[in-house]
Amino acid sequence: MATEKSWTSDEFLESRFDLPEAGQWSELVEGEVINLQPPDSDHGTVVLNLSKAFSEFAHRTQLGYACFDLGLRLRRSPDTILFPAACYFIEGPRFAESDKPMTDVVPAIVVELASTRERVSQVRAREQNYQEWGVPSIWTINPTQRTVEVASLKNERRLFSGSQWLEGGATLPDFRLPVSFLFAEPEWWSGPVKNGR
Repeated sequence: MATEKSWTSDEFLESRFDLPEAGQWSELVEGEVINLQPPDSDHGTVVLNLSKAFSEFAHRTQLGYACFDLGLRLRRSPDTILFPAACYFIEGPRFAESDKPMTDVVPAIVVELASTRERVSQVRAREQNYQEWGVPSIWTINPTQRTVEVASLKNERRLFSGSQWLEGGATLPDFRLPVSFLFAEPEWWSGPVKNGR
């Protein structure tokens, strides 16, 4: 949805929950409210598995923390706020950006989920926006192809798939995760019904 009104960040955040789907899939692009197509259940599965992996890594290494549903304000006047699937911070006080609706702080990693045709078509444009903002590493997860593409500020790319291990590289040292883990359904999701439940 594009509107004639040019929205500020504050106006958008104040009205977000009044938007379709309570604003969960809405963003602000150059002052215009954009409602993205809601993804399917694969999106939620990947976010759940990624949150587990990031949580385990943060507890093990005490390096940084992840945020989900955090708005990243990339530009002002007109304002642009994008909501990636996740982002990871390694600088500043731990959890400083947690529980905020929006931040101006550049994360070390932004994770995008190309879980709808619309999102797939926007991958390169969104990636460029993050790079221009200074994000060192952008991970684009494609649930259909079951791949993860990692792009750096130098526009170097690595594609991880199948039985390969996703690595954090210089941005997130010691982070290693089987790509297949991201797409595995939780046991309770498809497991047998027990006790009539």
